[in-house]
Amino acid sequence: MGLDDKAKHQATDVKGKVKEATGAATGNRSLKAEGKGDQGQAKAKEAGRHAKEAGKQAKNALKP
Repeated sequence: MGLDDKAKHQATDVKGKVKEATGAATGNRSLKAEGKGDQGQAKAKEAGRHAKEAGKQAKNALKP
């Protein structure tokens, strides 16, 4: 499940970068902002995934 989530987050990040670049190239501020938003969302979800994995590792380290 972790790799699937990572791939989804990376795809969202790439989609955001494409939107941002397209918006910048065409002068469409709305599209550029939407792209930045997509990138921020992907980064936040990826950070949450890392926190979840760290929690699992800490839990497993405490097991006897």
